Amino acid sequence: MRFSISNQQIIPDQLLTTSEKTLQISAIENIPQQTLNPNFPFNQELQLQLTGKQLLLDDLPYSIEIIQKHYENGFLAYRKGITKDGSKHLCERCGNRDKLFLASFPCARCGEECVYCRKCLMMGRVSTCTPLISWTGPALHIECADPPLSWEGTLSDGQRTASQRVVQAVQENKELLVWAVCGAGKTEVLFEGISEALSSGKRVCLATPRTDVVFELTPRLKKVFSNIPVASLYGGSEDRYLNAPLTITTTHQLLRFYEAFDTVILDEVDAFPYSVDATLQYAVRQSRKPISSMIYLTATPNEKWQKECRQGKREFVTIPARFHRHPLPVPRFRWCGNWEKQLKKERLPPNVIQWIKLRLDSGKQCLLFVPKIDKMEKIIPLVRKLHTNIEAVHAEDPKRKEKVQAMRNKETLMLLTTTILERGVTFPNIDVAVLGTEDRIFTESALVQIAGRVGRSSLAPDGDITFFHYGKTEAMIRAKKQILKMNDEARKKGLIDY
Repeated sequence: MRFSISNQQIIPDQLLTTSEKTLQISAIENIPQQTLNPNFPFNQELQLQLTGKQLLLDDLPYSIEIIQKHYENGFLAYRKGITKDGSKHLCERCGNRDKLFLASFPCARCGEECVYCRKCLMMGRVSTCTPLISWTGPALHIECADPPLSWEGTLSDGQRTASQRVVQAVQENKELLVWAVCGAGKTEVLFEGISEALSSGKRVCLATPRTDVVFELTPRLKKVFSNIPVASLYGGSEDRYLNAPLTITTTHQLLRFYEAFDTVILDEVDAFPYSVDATLQYAVRQSRKPISSMIYLTATPNEKWQKECRQGKREFVTIPARFHRHPLPVPRFRWCGNWEKQLKKERLPPNVIQWIKLRLDSGKQCLLFVPKIDKMEKIIPLVRKLHTNIEAVHAEDPKRKEKVQAMRNKETLMLLTTTILERGVTFPNIDVAVLGTEDRIFTESALVQIAGRVGRSSLAPDGDITFFHYGKTEAMIRAKKQILKMNDEARKKGLIDY
């Protein structure tokens, strides 16, 4: 698509009636924005679809004539999809500036070589001739029941302190890290803060890197905020155009949002892929209004964030204890020799066999984490010689959900797994071991999360967590140190009784 500039307006080439010079939108230095005409009869459906978004023309079921009329009357803005600084290009939708993900092609729409972004291509192609369209008209008025929260539960002392800090951050439009141990009940900590934001007429977004967490959180939040619309966004979601006071979404879906939310809550800030994907981090930033609050949730902040907390450079609050007031199970380190060499001879280290056999003989459910799928496939026939009721699961397993559910139903006695089950699953009474803990895939964050699978239930608050290794790593030492530190803090604050 090409545009001409006339009378301080840009005009799409399809609407030109005379022969005028046209350019790709990225080649227009300053795109003129129009003054709002309060008498213009704007399309309310278009307002609904565009408020707080940045969409392509292909995303909108309206003619270019309707879009242009709204632009001319100040109700929407055209923005460059790709900008250029010297020889470097930047995708304005996802923030990508990596040459590996920017390519050119002969474009039929503008008749020139177009540079497009491959990083966010799954959301529709953004190129140098593609505008991003955003709403600049009247704000969408969203009704919110008062009070929006209907929850009769109670918070622990640690949860209550964190909840008050969340409310304060929402009121003051500040950033806050909630550093809560695994199983601390961090979702309940958010309820009062979300309610405060909604009561003040603010739009709230709860974002998470993983789709299964969206599926888990949606019914819980719909139940406690039953009087308001709640949008649930993920790939293929039917709520795509629902403008709700409360939105629960994957971080990927935030690529379509632009200055939409007054409060953004980011769950599992350390989780893959968000933790390693600058595009998703950019999407979260762009989804916030210029004046807004940002709440980060994690059990395992990275080393940089931990240092910032210690130095007073980052606002944070900790929940160092679980609701059942028992300490976190502390990992035991057990040297097991060159287990990979033994595996090639179809053997497992004797102390690993002993650990497994003890659980199988007593009927205690257990998880064994291994670093790679190929190693897991060699281990499974060896442990099945001890007991037949043993399964293995990994990210690409087509029966992954069924196997996890069978473990929840106590139909499976032992489950071998990769790091896919390091978070997001709860089994009430299990022991956990890691084989090959020295592998680099077992980061400090992963090991703290894995240890956090143990002792989550008030009926079974204890359990064994063992790291079998062929050499201690810094990640192992830091993970254990972090768990001990949380237990120590919890004792000093009177949050654990045992």
